[in-house]
Amino acid sequence: MESADHPLVEARLEAICQKGCRTVQLDIARIEQGEDLPETRGLTAEERRVLLAELKQIMAVYGDSCPLS
Repeated sequence: MESADHPLVEARLEAICQKGCRTVQLDIARIEQGEDLPETRGLTAEERRVLLAELKQIMAVYGDSCPLS
């Protein structure tokens, strides 16, 4: 299932991506650890899963050009 199937997830995805590359990577780690971000509040478990998968897919494009440190 893709974010296009979840309009709320699509909006949250765009909001997270506006933060910039390094912050998105940190947000991915926080979501993986079960933290609740402002952008994940109110999402179902399935929507959170879709959001995380989409974020990882987007960030895979950047490879090592956006290191955490």
